[in-house]
Amino acid sequence: MKPIVTYFRVSTLGQQKSGLGLEAQQERCEAFAEAHGFEIIASYQDALSGGGYNALNHRTGLAEAIRQARKHNCPILVAKLDRLSRNVAFISRLMEEKVPFIVSELGLDVDSFQLHLWSALAEKERMLISERTKAALQAAKRRGVILGNQKNLNEAQQLGRAAQTKKADSFARAISPTIAEIRSTGINTLSGIALALNRRGIPTARGGRWAATTVGNLISRC
Repeated sequence: MKPIVTYFRVSTLGQQKSGLGLEAQQERCEAFAEAHGFEIIASYQDALSGGGYNALNHRTGLAEAIRQARKHNCPILVAKLDRLSRNVAFISRLMEEKVPFIVSELGLDVDSFQLHLWSALAEKERMLISERTKAALQAAKRRGVILGNQKNLNEAQQLGRAAQTKKADSFARAISPTIAEIRSTGINTLSGIALALNRRGIPTARGGRWAATTVGNLISRC
């Protein structure tokens, strides 16, 4: 078994106390490690926002993960790229540490150059989300909606979650026939299906590469 260090991050202390998000990240990393022959030798976490270029000065969990990975000459595994950062400058800063990072949703064969590309796309997505949110708030304000009203906020969050669920279910239904076709060839493991989807050039719902965990999540929606 090859050694690997896992790293998890949530954005608030409240999420850390409740375990919101951490459990899902841990499950993804454990499944990925098992599927690819890694042994998790240590796990670290932070509870704060991603931050900019110097965020490593405040993310003590990530700093310790890097030290341990360097000590054992092994990579660091995260569930999603945004658990590291959506900031291109910060990703570049991490690459300077000369410690390999593996993102479970992107797969094993993503090098540092590709991580830069994915982080650039994630940063652009964050900017677009921010712009759309500001525009929606301004539109709501023009309609007379009282901003900051908890009832309105709760309703907006519920609608947002419902929209995300609907989109994910729709994507799962669209991919299901392809997965059924792959299974008909005798490929039935999650990692095998992920490999077949990647070879066909079919991206995930987020435009990334398939892994056993993302296949499993999609199948559970069907």
